[in-house]
Amino acid sequence: MRTYTIGRAAALLGVSPDTVRRWADAGRLTTRRDDHGRRVVEGPVLAAFCVDLARGDGDGEGTEDEPARTSARNAFPGIVTAITLGDVVAQVEIQAGPHRLVSLVTREAVEELGLEVGAEATARVKATNVHIDRP
Repeated sequence: MRTYTIGRAAALLGVSPDTVRRWADAGRLTTRRDDHGRRVVEGPVLAAFCVDLARGDGDGEGTEDEPARTSARNAFPGIVTAITLGDVVAQVEIQAGPHRLVSLVTREAVEELGLEVGAEATARVKATNVHIDRP
């Protein structure tokens, strides 16, 4: 099963490693020690936590830990949070920091890439129109 270090989990969540450690110490995020004594988070656990955090079920502990506002780039590194397989097509959901991306791809592509909930993946977006909004 795929595991993530505290630092990598922090990058995927869009917060600092200290925030992830505080969440783990408070019991909000389950971690364990790997064979080298490092704290790690199991992929499916991190995927579920990403979804809860993005829905607002968790608090980001203030603006200090919020990711910087920026015009989104084309690559969104994140973690696979859900896969719905059809006979030919699959729906893949990726949580990339505060962004939830959903893509329809072939089932064959999912199998070839070895995608599963908790796996790290990057969603790449190509569009003819890009809109930038500011709250």
